[in-house]
Amino acid sequence: MAINEHYEPSAMEQKWQKRWAEKQVFRMSRHAHKEKKYVLEMLPYPSGHLHMGHVRVYAIGDVYARYYWMRGMDVVHPMGFDAFGLPAENAAIKDGVHPATRTAENVASFRKEMMAMGYAYDWALELDTSQAEYYRWNQWFFLHMRKMGLVYRRTAKLNWCTGCLTVIANEQVVEGHCERCDSAVVDKDMREWAFRITRYSQALLDALDGLSEWPERILTAQRNWIGRSEGALVDFAVEGSQQSIRVFTTRLDTIRGCTYVVLAPEHPFVGDLVKEAQAKEVAAFVEKAAKQSKVERTDEKGVKEGVFTGAYAVNPFNKERIPIWLANFVLADYGTGAVMSVPAHDFRDFAFAQQYGLPIRTVIHPPQGAPPEPLQEAFVDDGVLANSEEADGWTSAEARQRWGLWLEEQGLGERTVNYRQRDWGFSRQRYWGTPIPVVYCKRCDPQEEGIDLEASQLPLLLPPIDTQAVIQGHGEPPLAKVPSFVNTPCPQCGGPARREVDTMDTFVDSCWYYARYLSPQFEEGPFEVDKARRYLPVDIYVGGPEHATMHLLYFRFWCRVMKQMGLVDMDEPVKRLITQGIVNGSDGRKMSKRWGNFVPPLEIIGKYGADSLRLFVLFAAPPERDMNWNDEQIEGTFRFAKRVWALAVAHLENVKSAQWTQPFEGAALEVVRATHKCIKHVTQAIERLSFNTAIAGMMSFLNTLYAAPPPTTEQEKAAMRFALKSLALVLTPFAPHLSDEIWEALGEQGCTVEAPWPDFEEALVEDALVSYVVQVNGKLRAELHLPLDAGEEAVCEAAKAEPKVAAHLKGKTVKKCVFVPRRLVNFVVA
Repeated sequence: MAINEHYEPSAMEQKWQKRWAEKQVFRMSRHAHKEKKYVLEMLPYPSGHLHMGHVRVYAIGDVYARYYWMRGMDVVHPMGFDAFGLPAENAAIKDGVHPATRTAENVASFRKEMMAMGYAYDWALELDTSQAEYYRWNQWFFLHMRKMGLVYRRTAKLNWCTGCLTVIANEQVVEGHCERCDSAVVDKDMREWAFRITRYSQALLDALDGLSEWPERILTAQRNWIGRSEGALVDFAVEGSQQSIRVFTTRLDTIRGCTYVVLAPEHPFVGDLVKEAQAKEVAAFVEKAAKQSKVERTDEKGVKEGVFTGAYAVNPFNKERIPIWLANFVLADYGTGAVMSVPAHDFRDFAFAQQYGLPIRTVIHPPQGAPPEPLQEAFVDDGVLANSEEADGWTSAEARQRWGLWLEEQGLGERTVNYRQRDWGFSRQRYWGTPIPVVYCKRCDPQEEGIDLEASQLPLLLPPIDTQAVIQGHGEPPLAKVPSFVNTPCPQCGGPARREVDTMDTFVDSCWYYARYLSPQFEEGPFEVDKARRYLPVDIYVGGPEHATMHLLYFRFWCRVMKQMGLVDMDEPVKRLITQGIVNGSDGRKMSKRWGNFVPPLEIIGKYGADSLRLFVLFAAPPERDMNWNDEQIEGTFRFAKRVWALAVAHLENVKSAQWTQPFEGAALEVVRATHKCIKHVTQAIERLSFNTAIAGMMSFLNTLYAAPPPTTEQEKAAMRFALKSLALVLTPFAPHLSDEIWEALGEQGCTVEAPWPDFEEALVEDALVSYVVQVNGKLRAELHLPLDAGEEAVCEAAKAEPKVAAHLKGKTVKKCVFVPRRLVNFVVA
């Protein structure tokens, strides 16, 4: 084969991408009887074009897929498209293009660019979540989960995005704005469908301790989001009423310091509690609070406002009469919608009490003594009880335990556990999503709880629409504007009924897709159970940390549901999670067209080649850290690729047929040693997710090969051939096209990914010489470089013969020789 002396990545890369596809090199079950490895990157929304964040995350996954294939494992490495969602629908509003049309165009473009990067995907497993053969199983899960009591309809104050014009989940609200479009989010009373994810709160929390290969920041985020609180429910009797206000507290030990009770403005007792003198002021306050979003009201930096109701409650522990207030920071749907306020021992209560002149009573002292009076700030730690009558001197933990028992004995409350996590509302008022398989019939369903379709009626298809007439961005949900969809016979009585016009949150699509990849054409269920048991859980999952409390929590929940249904046999969907940092532009800001710092991957591929781009995103920073685009570094990885090719070209004809079966010696041995060191370095770096150091090791190895004398003898030629062959193999996960071109030029068969990963010999990794420090009476006198296998006697004799050491031993008696192998010799002399 004629060798092109110049490194021309475009032709080289297209050649190998075509060959990989023709040979189906990356197909599933290539090593069906070997250990399985399921490598997966989070499936992308097909926005039309790859960006550098995509390039980076897929390159990380590709390293592991290729590495494990070469390790002889049965690797699954699929790719698909999270194709439903708001971007396509918003584009339809703007451009009048049907979301299906835009999505199909984007998927085709995205797939083409992924192939141009040389990612090792089994495209026979490809998914598109907007296709009916996929979303019918979302509907199937809905029906089964409803029978399990995990799906229900509710009326609630929901997060309404003023930009996307739909409800969004709590997890998608960031500082009062939509995490997708950054528009303001307001509260809106609506009916919606929800999953009872809270049934699994404790199980999801407990299992975090077993996810030893997940980043700690993700585990911490999920622990905080689930928010388990151990505490007590306490009933405060309302003065002059038969009602009691129930509060939840984690600090029962502070209850004798409670000086007021606070209710949410929406609390159902408010109308009955308010006295005539306060009615006007309370009404104005409730109206004002209703106009504020949950996020505004609970923001730590927000203004804390309240109003006195005129009513009083009775503290069950000391029978003290305490005022009942309303405050904007208490929410009706969190806890009980009521809070016992102990200003001396809670920062928010302290500030509120100071603002409104309410009493502050200290009932917990630090273990070392009383805090200064008056308090300058709340003391919020555990301590020792004070001003608490018979409990003075108890520890906080002791008080919580003893008083919790007392509450239950007196029938005034109970010990309990509370969670911050709320059920997952998944209704969306948009067109481009999974239709919810429910109808409403006034005769059979007067409460509008919804009547399920039968599984045999699935899929319930999205109807064809006049895009401009239906997807307008205002008014009722788009599907409500399609009479042919809305109007349908009741599945129970056959009379007139109407369909649900909300669609499912797109996070439903990504809850179980990893299982569907294993049998994407299967029609008897969401996936083949036998294949799921063979390949699940996912071994390595790569994606962004921004999904910590959305996708990564939702699909953990869904996995448990699938286990209950008998579809899978594991609780957790993923063993090892890798979360990559973001890609910044050269200006240090997140790369975006918005900031004008966007670098199109295809442009870089056209100039430098896909291998150089892959090397750059893997070399610029460790995967978990943010990285900055750098023109000099992409030039640097391109130069590295050119140098690799130039070295191969320089030696190919000379070494291609070289063979050597005897032990290597001299210069040849040094090349072989350097090769084994490189193999060890790259292998260990891949295992510990240190791709940048793996590439640095290969760069150093390349320098060593350039510095080696030109091979002239047969064993030197064979050593150089071994070095080039090994370099091609360890470079494969990072620059596969270049590696395969060198592999073929050396006369090897197939592709590098089909070859075994090279092993290293520990004996050859060790340096031939080791350094010994030589001391006399503990003082450094010399340093020797001696053969690795030199024994104690030989080392000591060599040390004695060293002139500087001999001078200090002359005329003295050596009483002892302290020998530390490969490190030190110390002569103790009289």
